[in-house]
Amino acid sequence: MNDRLPHEKGFHVSWDQIHRDARALAWRLQGVAPEGGWRAVVAITRGGMAPAMIVARELDIRTVDTISVKSYDHQTQSEPRVIKSPDMDIIGDGEGVLIVDDLVDTGKTLEVVRAKMPKAHVATVYAKPMGRSQVNTFVTEVSQDTWIFFPWDMALQYVEPYRGT
Repeated sequence: MNDRLPHEKGFHVSWDQIHRDARALAWRLQGVAPEGGWRAVVAITRGGMAPAMIVARELDIRTVDTISVKSYDHQTQSEPRVIKSPDMDIIGDGEGVLIVDDLVDTGKTLEVVRAKMPKAHVATVYAKPMGRSQVNTFVTEVSQDTWIFFPWDMALQYVEPYRGT
């Protein structure tokens, strides 16, 4: 019998790890860049902001914007809704644009984002099986029942040693 709660099947990501993985994402994206390079990055807030900053730096992309989609309250997912859009005069239909997020889970958030920018290239650092079809490029796949703990959601604290009891 498994006495763990669903969130206890966790994948803890440090700041160093997200930085390495976002750089790996940038390297992959360089290999699929359109002729002339990527013209803009759109970060999905809030989780996509750190990876998008790293990708934009690594690929020397100066036009960076955000789209805010609310779909989570802590660990409870609901129907996603856009609460802030990028400058669509610049982004257009997404041609030559990178959409960057930390993770695709079920893919529902990306469905909403893709509807606004259907020609954009979607990249995430991590991907779960249910949402993989919404992503063009990602670095690491994790199981659907894994909860990823990102460094911006964590604090360092003392943990009692495991003593096998």
